[in-house]
Amino acid sequence: MTQEAAETLTVRDNRTGKEYDVPITDGTIKAADIGQIKAEEDSPGLAVYDPGFVNTASCRSSVTYIDGDKGILEYRGYPIEQLAEKSNFLEVAYLLVHGSLPSKAEYDAWVHEITYHTFVHENVKEFMQGFRYDAHPMGMLMASVGALSTFYPDARNISDADNRHMQIVRMIAKMPTLGAWSFRHAQGKPFVYPDNELSYTANFLSMLFKMSEQKFDADERLVKALDVLFILHADHEQNASTNAVRSVGSTQVDPYSAVAAGVGALFGPLHGGANEAVLRMLKRIGSKENIPDFISGVKDGNERLMGFGHRVYKNYDPRAKIIKKSAEEVFEVTGTNPLLDIALELEKIALEDEYFVKRKLYPNVDFYSGLIYEAFQFPPEMFTVLFAIGRTPGWLAQWLELVQDKEQKIARPKQIYTGDRTLDFVPAAERWAQG
Repeated sequence: MTQEAAETLTVRDNRTGKEYDVPITDGTIKAADIGQIKAEEDSPGLAVYDPGFVNTASCRSSVTYIDGDKGILEYRGYPIEQLAEKSNFLEVAYLLVHGSLPSKAEYDAWVHEITYHTFVHENVKEFMQGFRYDAHPMGMLMASVGALSTFYPDARNISDADNRHMQIVRMIAKMPTLGAWSFRHAQGKPFVYPDNELSYTANFLSMLFKMSEQKFDADERLVKALDVLFILHADHEQNASTNAVRSVGSTQVDPYSAVAAGVGALFGPLHGGANEAVLRMLKRIGSKENIPDFISGVKDGNERLMGFGHRVYKNYDPRAKIIKKSAEEVFEVTGTNPLLDIALELEKIALEDEYFVKRKLYPNVDFYSGLIYEAFQFPPEMFTVLFAIGRTPGWLAQWLELVQDKEQKIARPKQIYTGDRTLDFVPAAERWAQG
């Protein structure tokens, strides 16, 4: 077989007997090449039906690499394990957005820019104070991120590189402020302004938990653990929220509106709310002694094993291993959570049980992250806000890649129409008279 023949796919249309040679590039074929296959010259070409985009590539990207079978996650080629151990969130954010690690001067300038822009306009504060006392923090975050587009109308000039950079800095800087304020609003507490003498993550904790003390001093182990969680959530290829950012961004809207769409997608329980479901499951199990009965219930279809399995990973989620270690360090500060004992025992049994091994159900990122968040005394409705803050650099890196990609077009999927056709309209007076 020649090299040229090896890089094509030959498709035979049994309706017409015709054969088509479709080029294969990077393990994919173009949908437009399938579209040339027609039963008749004037009929529509073939389309690919793929609900949920299970096997459809929507873009070329150099941001994040995932090998689900081997349990590999890399940002710009760097393994997530090394970044979580040796880097920090703002350096990882720089890596995702700029495509390479910063020099000392670049890093210092990046941190200074983001620190300088953590404050938001006082009108944003008034906007957030206008929400009901019981407003969900994620809904508040989504609305306030979208509202930022009205404070920075120049953000619509997405063709200007310097302008794009400024909006990216603003958004990474202001997300912790908006997230912390949504948390304080839900608790009926006054908003705490950013403290620019603190690191990114320590400042976030200060805005969350500071009360009457002059200076909020968070335990460095807690700061590190939350920083690691932000790193682990920073990007994850073309998931639902990233796809939403890219889809809305394809209209050439400002990045605040595009990211607000990502926040909205993350709000859904199938995407961002899984760690809350893990906590509910562990609390329902109640004790290690009840785990065998729970496992039997899962096998019988009466229970759901939350925090195991992943659409992409068919191996141990690499983020879960790191979070498990962080959980142990957090509990050194906060005290042991009895739910951790249940989680460890549940993991041990599931990893040894042939039923779960055969189905490749391994712990995912949500299995331990909820335990850490609860140890910080976050209510469950804040879990997804924390996820969104960490994911913001990834969303912005993906948006930046999109707006510079000449192959990209406005998102407009095909549909398969299944409704009625060519009905005759009967005026209302006649329809009602017949009734």
